[in-house]
Amino acid sequence: MKSLPTLLLILLGNAAMAHLTDWPQWRGQARDGLTTGEAFPESLDDAHLQSLWNVPLDPSYSGPVVRDGLVYVTETANKEREVVRAFDLATGAERWKISWEGVMRVPFFARSNGSWIRSTPATDGERLYVAGMRDVLVCLEAKTGNEIWRVDFMDRFGTELPAFGFVSSPLLTDQTVIVQAGASVVSLDKRNGETVWRSLEDGGGMNGSAFSSPIIRNVHGAEQLLVQTRTELCGMDPKLGTVLWRQEIPAFRGMNILTPSVHRDTVFTATYGGKAIGLTLSQDAEQQWNPSVAWEAKMQGYMTSPVVIDGHAYLLLRNQRVACVNLETGAIAWETKAKFGKYWSLIARGDRILALDERGELLLVAADPKAFQILSRRSLETKDCWAHLAISGDRLLVRSLNRLEVFQWK
Repeated sequence: MKSLPTLLLILLGNAAMAHLTDWPQWRGQARDGLTTGEAFPESLDDAHLQSLWNVPLDPSYSGPVVRDGLVYVTETANKEREVVRAFDLATGAERWKISWEGVMRVPFFARSNGSWIRSTPATDGERLYVAGMRDVLVCLEAKTGNEIWRVDFMDRFGTELPAFGFVSSPLLTDQTVIVQAGASVVSLDKRNGETVWRSLEDGGGMNGSAFSSPIIRNVHGAEQLLVQTRTELCGMDPKLGTVLWRQEIPAFRGMNILTPSVHRDTVFTATYGGKAIGLTLSQDAEQQWNPSVAWEAKMQGYMTSPVVIDGHAYLLLRNQRVACVNLETGAIAWETKAKFGKYWSLIARGDRILALDERGELLLVAADPKAFQILSRRSLETKDCWAHLAISGDRLLVRSLNRLEVFQWK
């Protein structure tokens, strides 16, 4: 009997199969931090993980995305312009570059973290969708960088500039691009930027900047768009924009940052100044959705969106400790005594997790609910690593504040 990869190759062809190992958007193919690429090496030393090339960049918090052998990154140059660049994944050669005016200053209490571009782009191979800080979404030709269309949400909807800029990362469907922008959640036609629907209007300004990024998941047999605003976790119909259910999620200053996670019919999140929550959904006789809190845990999330493996979520907490929580019961399997950085970007394959903290420390961690175990660690020359890791095949992409570096597994 042929293996699943062999069958996929037959059905899809080599080119289509290659796309399954690309990293086209925030947290990868399914926006969950999981990869089907090359197996992680047993060690992170030079013999197993070799630096191939690097390029200097202007600052950005958005992660790199990869499709069809091209790497796309964003920058904020000279506190004046937003820049998008495409590089050859194999060689590091620049393929194209485009920029536009796009500068703002975040509130004073967040200014020490910079006012540069934050949202991670998304690509379907034909087009690249880039969110600029001033609540603008720009659609570019993926191969050339030529602009196809742009939407200024403040102009379209008459809304205020979001205080923290456009932070949430665009989500692509077959026909639309869904964003948390314009003081709302908006679905746009991928081809021309026309509004398909708009929902969850919030007034914008200081409280309207969504920090989390949306996902689409099948929950209780129904496809739902899961959106976390500054105050709520909501389920929506991704085609119509109808709000199916909503649950208040308390957090300090609305710091709901994590991308929601789903295991079976449990929706998980954890907030800064709040707690970890597992929600379950049910439908009444009139087929209305009703969320209920299945469990709560005294465990505060911060900026690290978890990876979920065999029903357990692994994440770095606000207290800078690492935790593993059972998503069915809410039981904390373990929490480390040791503290790490303030942020981890996480990618998992099988029973291995790659974690990069903002100080440039790369760790290989066992995905084991019985105990926390670091299998290997390496201090990179790159520092200020607030952007999310990306993987494409046997290539690992690290975007620090001022550099992009590409490594290869050995």
